[in-house]
Amino acid sequence: MQHSEFLPSDGHSSQRPGYRDWLIRLTALAHEEIRTGLKPVFRQLPLPDAEARIAALSDRVRHDIEILLYPRDEWVIPRQHPSGQHVYDVVIVGGGQCGLTLGHALRQERVNNFLILDRMPAGQEGPWITYSRMWTLRSPKHVSGPELGMPSLAPRSWFEAIYGEEGWHQLDKWPRQTWHAYLEWFREVLALPVRNDADVTGFVQDGAFVRVETADGRHVIARKVVLATGIEGMGNWNVPAFVRDKLSPSAYTLCTDDVDSLDWKGRKVAILGAGATAWDRGADLLELGAGHVTLFMRRKQILTSNAFRYLEKAGYLRHFASMSDNDKWRWIQAIFTYGQPPTQDGVDRCAMFPNFTVHAGATWTDAAMTPEGRIRITASDGSVEEFDHVFIGTGFSIDAANRRELAPFADNIALWQDVFTPPEGQPDNWLITYPYLTRDLRFVERVPGKTPVLANIWCFNYGATVTNAHSGASLSGIRYGLPPLIHGLTHALWMEDEAEHFRITRNWDQIDTDPTPLAGHMWKPPAG
Repeated sequence: MQHSEFLPSDGHSSQRPGYRDWLIRLTALAHEEIRTGLKPVFRQLPLPDAEARIAALSDRVRHDIEILLYPRDEWVIPRQHPSGQHVYDVVIVGGGQCGLTLGHALRQERVNNFLILDRMPAGQEGPWITYSRMWTLRSPKHVSGPELGMPSLAPRSWFEAIYGEEGWHQLDKWPRQTWHAYLEWFREVLALPVRNDADVTGFVQDGAFVRVETADGRHVIARKVVLATGIEGMGNWNVPAFVRDKLSPSAYTLCTDDVDSLDWKGRKVAILGAGATAWDRGADLLELGAGHVTLFMRRKQILTSNAFRYLEKAGYLRHFASMSDNDKWRWIQAIFTYGQPPTQDGVDRCAMFPNFTVHAGATWTDAAMTPEGRIRITASDGSVEEFDHVFIGTGFSIDAANRRELAPFADNIALWQDVFTPPEGQPDNWLITYPYLTRDLRFVERVPGKTPVLANIWCFNYGATVTNAHSGASLSGIRYGLPPLIHGLTHALWMEDEAEHFRITRNWDQIDTDPTPLAGHMWKPPAG
């Protein structure tokens, strides 16, 4: 079942003239004409015949889908809501790369009655062209997952259709805007039912169903819900309490806010945090003329090694979720203690500017507004400095109480700390707050039966990390995290219909073989 009112309608279809020009505009750096510092390595333009090539690839995708469409029969028995409102078998919250891939996977399983909700306007889903300021994805260019084994739908196939095989060979890592363009095509060519501007605010038990409420006062009815809500999907972006309490809201900005770095041209700026997003924001500020940028980092040294690169192996990614809780904890705690370094691009971009300072080995202990409207920052090493503006890049919380859609039953979501005691010498006050999920990434109730709506909600965001090793907020999480989720989701739908399917099977009487042509060939006993 397709709901045509939810199909792409933003005017950037790859099937219409102008797609090549749109790609050129989308992949350009903001304010490129005045930007200083380093330049991205990959600077190719789409091939002159890119529109014809992508149209041919789209036709090939649709043909491949037709070839692979087995079994063909839809099997989920429709449900009826007492009000007569449509009941979706699955509602996916989040229309980024993981939500779209989940929709593709449901189609492969012949579950077609689903809807994807995304809070952003069409074309702005995910971080890639909103708050992200990195040049490229961190992942290697050959990463795959969304295509689910269909070569024509793979990222490389789209890229080669646009930039050619030579362009692929010259590529090091995917530019973030180019990856966004691939996802836009992915959504369009699969005709996935996405409703944009749908900010989900709550889940309410409605008889046997879940009422999914949105900020505009509307709601949809679902049998099952999947949260594909990204890195902050089980909490919120961190802001130290003293920053919120002591600074004017206009004095600080999150590194993950979608703001124009040009607004701080000539200004003295501080950044708290040393993750990749903080470095990327620092680089963007410097390239667009910030007077000075100081990055405060808790560690005394910049990390240089990334254990996640070693663990991009099928053995780990496939089988982590099947290990014991003790082994899972041993692995995930060690990896997160090690940490991830900033990207080389982020470091190199900042290092180009003499007006950039790394204040290592210090976090902030206090902040205050001066009479002149500046921000006085006191650091843990005792230093005090004033700035025109500050950016906060201290990561995110894992606390469902900070999510308005989850807050009403957050206290009944089982966490790792509810079921697991870390071995001696392996404590972690953050990882222990992650939700403790089933093998198929469903929430578990602390008190069984207290919040029945949780039984029909799956967690495919960053909250799945400790249970699953990779989350619904990473590309590696797509290929290896999606199969158990799809199995659990479709198993739940099957078991709710199983008795009816069995009844139909027992009473099956459709003719498959007609014996009429054998009427004159049947043996009869001799007469007399």
